[in-house]
Amino acid sequence: MIRIVTVIGARPQIIKAAALSRVIASDYAHLISEIIVHTGQHYDANMSQVFFDELGIPAPDYNLGVGSGTHGKQTALMIEGIEKILLEVRPDYLVLYGDTNSTLAGAIAASKLRVPIVHIEAGLRSFNKSMPEEINRIMCDHASTLLFSPTATGFNNLVSEGFKTNNLAPYTCDNPGIFHCGDIMYDNSLYFAGLAEMKSGILAQWGLNQGRFILGTIHRDNNTDIPGRLNAIFSAFDRISREHRLLVALPLHPRTSGLLAKNLTPSVYNSVKENPLIRVMPPVSFLDMIKLEKHAVMVVTDSGGVQKEAYYFSKPCIIARPETEWVEIVDAGAGIVTDANEDGIIQAVNYFLNNPPLLYPPVFGDGKAAAFICSTMLEQVRV
Repeated sequence: MIRIVTVIGARPQIIKAAALSRVIASDYAHLISEIIVHTGQHYDANMSQVFFDELGIPAPDYNLGVGSGTHGKQTALMIEGIEKILLEVRPDYLVLYGDTNSTLAGAIAASKLRVPIVHIEAGLRSFNKSMPEEINRIMCDHASTLLFSPTATGFNNLVSEGFKTNNLAPYTCDNPGIFHCGDIMYDNSLYFAGLAEMKSGILAQWGLNQGRFILGTIHRDNNTDIPGRLNAIFSAFDRISREHRLLVALPLHPRTSGLLAKNLTPSVYNSVKENPLIRVMPPVSFLDMIKLEKHAVMVVTDSGGVQKEAYYFSKPCIIARPETEWVEIVDAGAGIVTDANEDGIIQAVNYFLNNPPLLYPPVFGDGKAAAFICSTMLEQVRV
């Protein structure tokens, strides 16, 4: 039996980890032992615990309780905590997801202790190094032993950076194995879609009708913390809802909600606040989010994960960032990158209302990424 330590620290990572934990429990329980470490990078009952309960994820074996703070302080505390656990557990692999500070901390701690790193969502690139996430994902990739990319584009990015496709096992950080396995989040969306239909009452709760609302999510600090950008996005939401008589559903992180009064101009803030067509709601559970994505007419977001989930459920997506890691969505004609540009967002909404995409090619795999990752880890140990 192999022993893996899985590090999670933010809500999207909790959800991604659910897919791997579920497959281990159902098909590999006699072969893989998983220890879960929650760094506490983002943690409160609404933002984390509800996801463990709702998705049936095993409770973390360790919670570092790091909390918020500067990048340096937060990452340093996580490195220290993860290092202690690795020395105690002595795992065969450290499994990391995505591009958060928890990912970076895990990569640094494991590489110093020569614990092989498995990076899920490897190869994603925005080609914008002003994003902390871009630095985190690059650093993690180049310290990893097994790299699992969700898309062909991500796989090709790794090749462009010097990773070799013909390396043979046994793999090491100097002889890494790279794999195009599909998106583990697609596994989850397929698995939980039916459950969301049965259990989620989010539409009735907020007075939303199928196909008659736009789903918006805004959380990145370069949008929320820069008044000009936040004003452009929320002015666009306000104008779109009034012009088309469409509801706009906005589940917002508490931090974003708190910045609306501070960073929006009084005229935009008051107009949004008084607009009966805009529904500002607290963070929603994963099942509620799936329900919203499935029944929205389209999605406006700066979240990488929500871009993909919109695509899974055949919804056009407007990307309020200057770039996207998920170029496949744009290439398929199902996404438009507008940045935080008021007129650009409005034009994109008008375009998709009149020209909804008809095709959503299966660029994110077959929904069996987690099983592929587990079998690959086991094969590596047997070599």
